Amino acid sequence: MSWLALFWQHIKTISLKELLVTFNDPVDRRMLMIPVFIQGFLFGYSATFNLDSAPYALLDLSHSAPSTELIAHFDASSALERARLLQNQSEIADAIDSGDAMLVIVFPADFAEKLARGETSPLQLIADGRNTMTAGLATGYVSRIVAAWNAARAAPPVELLTRTWYNPNQETRWNFLPGLIGMISFTQVVMLAGLSVARERELGTFDQLLVTPLSPTEILIGKALPPTLIGIFQSTALFLIARFWFGVPFAGSLPLFYLTLLIFTVSSTGIGLIISSVADNMQQVLVYVFVLLLPLALLSGIVTPIHNMPEPLQYLTYADPMRFAIEAIRRIYLEGAGFSEIAPNFLPMLLVAAVTLPLAGWLFRHKTT
Repeated sequence: MSWLALFWQHIKTISLKELLVTFNDPVDRRMLMIPVFIQGFLFGYSATFNLDSAPYALLDLSHSAPSTELIAHFDASSALERARLLQNQSEIADAIDSGDAMLVIVFPADFAEKLARGETSPLQLIADGRNTMTAGLATGYVSRIVAAWNAARAAPPVELLTRTWYNPNQETRWNFLPGLIGMISFTQVVMLAGLSVARERELGTFDQLLVTPLSPTEILIGKALPPTLIGIFQSTALFLIARFWFGVPFAGSLPLFYLTLLIFTVSSTGIGLIISSVADNMQQVLVYVFVLLLPLALLSGIVTPIHNMPEPLQYLTYADPMRFAIEAIRRIYLEGAGFSEIAPNFLPMLLVAAVTLPLAGWLFRHKTT
């Protein structure tokens, strides 16, 4: 048997052993898939900035035909839902403080009279600022309804027609779910890779592994392959949830999509193996993973745009493979971007893998001596 064939046989043996250990344990089997489905559906339904039926309270001091007409536009919108009808201004604070209404719309008593005279009539909008994101969105909905009502009445000379590329209805779910494919798989891959060596030490089988005819490099590669394969499998499950359950259309190339996932999972595995090499037990691995996960997720741009971050943090994101994976996956998924457009995102992930995998190997060898 040639050296290369023997090397591959050793890799295959240790990888098969890792897969058997993982899938033979009922707890591990549940942990591999149940969190993926739970988080996929949970984030798909809850992680959205689109408002539907935002509750508002109404105080109409005008009781006129124009105010009634505009109120009908508010009530006809699916974005708003009237929660309370107020009788006087003293009830405004309670409507907001109690949480019954996110907005309070107040028509002044002279609303119709000012419009009849051709004057600008103010319409008061009071928003609950305890959640600035939703308050801003709800305010925007009201502004668009008022603008449409004004346009229908006054027929302005300039009409603004808008179109949103890649996400016609501006659904945040379309933007979030493709990024979730990278974030969830990163968590699972780092966790599995991190637990691989630590489990051996905790169960007392690590010394037995060292006396086998396997070199530290072969052991390390054999332990890196199963998390990579499992990560791609989990990403596929999340992809199917996004595509067929939530109906987010896929515009790109599947081979390019899986090439991106492969490069990303390899770089993630390197980070996990470094954790596994320095940790003495599985509890330490869990601590390291959770301490590392939140900063990497925040720096990835999955929630807030990277260009909005302070400049020092923007430079720090270049060490985060999740940033480039999420950007590449989103562009492939939503834009249908090709290889030449995505290739610049491969280089940072490959650099992370080129640093973390040899470093994990050095730490692994150092720990065994």
